[in-house]
Amino acid sequence: MVVQQHRRRGGALAVVALAVAGAVATSGCSSGADAAAEDRRGADAVDAVRRSADVLAGTGSAKARTSMEMATGGTRVTIRGEGSFDFRQRIGQLEVMLPKDPSGKEGHRPITELLAPGALYMKNRGAGVPADKWVRVDTTTLPDGNLVTGGATDPLAAAELLRGARDVTYVGETDLAGTKVLHYRGVTDIARAARVASPQTRSALAAAAKGFSKNAVPFDVYLDEQGRLRKVRHRFSFVNGKGKEGGAVAVASTTLLFGFGAPVKVQLPPARDIFAGKIAD
Repeated sequence: MVVQQHRRRGGALAVVALAVAGAVATSGCSSGADAAAEDRRGADAVDAVRRSADVLAGTGSAKARTSMEMATGGTRVTIRGEGSFDFRQRIGQLEVMLPKDPSGKEGHRPITELLAPGALYMKNRGAGVPADKWVRVDTTTLPDGNLVTGGATDPLAAAELLRGARDVTYVGETDLAGTKVLHYRGVTDIARAARVASPQTRSALAAAAKGFSKNAVPFDVYLDEQGRLRKVRHRFSFVNGKGKEGGAVAVASTTLLFGFGAPVKVQLPPARDIFAGKIAD
């Protein structure tokens, strides 16, 4: 399997992540719908996957669930998130639930994450940050463009990443939570995705393209009959640390979208509520 290798300075795995994814109106249209579905199954599979980000923008908004599984040295942890995203305004909110510590106790309060073009805001960040303050991270400066760091892949970035899809194979039709979906498997190229991404996402993906040693990311994606992205799973891998202390870290990031058209209300925090002090490791 081709996986992406990413080397992080300081030997720490993404500090935030560890401190912390219709019916046809008339019968006369059925042949056209059938033809479109057949195209998505065949030669146009690559185009269908690459267009999914544009289809989401046309849809407007959706509810989202995320899951990020990290495995290294025989240890596996899962970080889960839930919220909503406005694909037109390019803004969303997730409540990220961290795993329990080895003793079975809750390791951390849920972290509230606000996602905006070029920025990630976090509340209940811990590590010396007051409970009433937010942390703001410029995602264009992160080596991974916030594909992993926040413990959840930005739903918009997850879709935009598919713009670099290649070697796409149609796996088959399946059922996802009562919805018929078409399953595709392939590899996406971060550098290519960055070049053709929307302006709001381009800088973060460009940072990821530079920060990862390999641009190829395997994926499984599920699109409904309207071409909307219902589920995508990206598989990343990077080197954590250097020398004897370093090791490969496998990350599987899953984003599930549903409840299309649901209202999304996100208010970014004012400057006075942004923590300006030092964040402990």
